[in-house]
Amino acid sequence: MNSPTGGPPQGVPTLTEVVDWHDSAAPPSTPSELGDEAAIADPALMAAPAAPAELPLASLPTEAELTEQVLMQVQRQLDLMIEYRMREALAPLLARATDGLVREARNELASTLRDVVTRAVAQELTRHRNR
Repeated sequence: MNSPTGGPPQGVPTLTEVVDWHDSAAPPSTPSELGDEAAIADPALMAAPAAPAELPLASLPTEAELTEQVLMQVQRQLDLMIEYRMREALAPLLARATDGLVREARNELASTLRDVVTRAVAQELTRHRNR
């Protein structure tokens, strides 16, 4: 089945070959044409209808379409990379800023609380002296 050099089996085109189905005999499409081994190996071939002689070629994208597709893919990758890098760079900065804000808020709250308690104690002492 394999060729003596260890390459593909005989009759199987390689990547460097171009096969023109129109010039040569049509490829086997039914199980009887493929042989019993192929029919047994692939039961789907038993029920598969014969392929049409000519398949319509898919239209190739234009240069502008390809450019747009590549640009969209690159933009998507850049967006993800920039977001990741920004998060990575900003996380320590934001953590330090948050710690600083919390410290300042605690200091302000403690100062305000001292002032409120001092005023309340002074008012209470004044009220007790006037009795």
